[in-house]
Amino acid sequence: MALSSEQQAEIDLSRAAPTPTLRPTVPALEAMLFQAMPVLDHGFVRVVDYMGDDAAVVQAARVSYGRGTRAANEDRGLIRYLMRHRHSTPFEMCEIKYHVKLPIFVARQWIRHRTANVNEYSARYSILDREFYIPAPEALAAQSDDNRQGRGAVLEGEEATRVLALLREDASRNYDHYAWMLNADDAGRVLDPGRQGLARELARMNLTLNAYTQWYWKTDLHNLLGFLSLRADAHAQHEIRVYADAMLDTVRAWVPHCFEAFSDYRMGAVSLSAQMLDIVKRLLAGDPVEQPGSGLSKREWRELMAMLGRDA
Repeated sequence: MALSSEQQAEIDLSRAAPTPTLRPTVPALEAMLFQAMPVLDHGFVRVVDYMGDDAAVVQAARVSYGRGTRAANEDRGLIRYLMRHRHSTPFEMCEIKYHVKLPIFVARQWIRHRTANVNEYSARYSILDREFYIPAPEALAAQSDDNRQGRGAVLEGEEATRVLALLREDASRNYDHYAWMLNADDAGRVLDPGRQGLARELARMNLTLNAYTQWYWKTDLHNLLGFLSLRADAHAQHEIRVYADAMLDTVRAWVPHCFEAFSDYRMGAVSLSAQMLDIVKRLLAGDPVEQPGSGLSKREWRELMAMLGRDA
């Protein structure tokens, strides 16, 4: 992971000069504030600002003034009720802003979640760093045979070596061409004083999708949990899941009661269709049920049996 000297100076300055405030703060998240958590080979996630805490969710749900006099266990119970019954607006009272450095192809997948305020590093204005994501050997997998958007077995031997070499070679070559077209290196120094260079907004189109970009990403807690429920899931693509895992750590520190409820009712829960629920009831009653007469497709049947810990 590489922070620029300017970014590190900003972090050091911010952490060295705490600002008194009357608004609620969370000591566990304050300890993480501004710090970059490494992700992948050159990426990171860091919290740069936040608003609200567990009490803000409770306050909004009760539409009260101040924190009130209710016991902490009652607040926890209310948060669990809200999560269990899929209430949303109380969780929207909390907001958080992240600074994220990530590969471009991960950013394009991430931006499909249209529930945040985003400002991305501009390659029209600035020159991207010479940094590329190269998968670790254990993340280098073949295409799955039965999942069009999934991975199969890990590549090994000469094929894996060749793939990694091609990824490095293509990214380096394209960046060299990008720099030549700009007539500048990644520090902005002119390569050939006798040549003008191509506009940055045009030269950037030659970069590979494993080049790194950066953005500020601000969202409310409700939409953040929606993002994490999908991207921290075991079925999510590895390269975005590791970012979601890092963000889960910040949520755990920020709103521990909300995180507990989210873990129990979202991440650790399953959803059953009406037909699936009927089959579970029949199984509990001791009725023999098989896939052909169940009304479920073979895939739905496999998913249900996996939920129940049974062989399909």
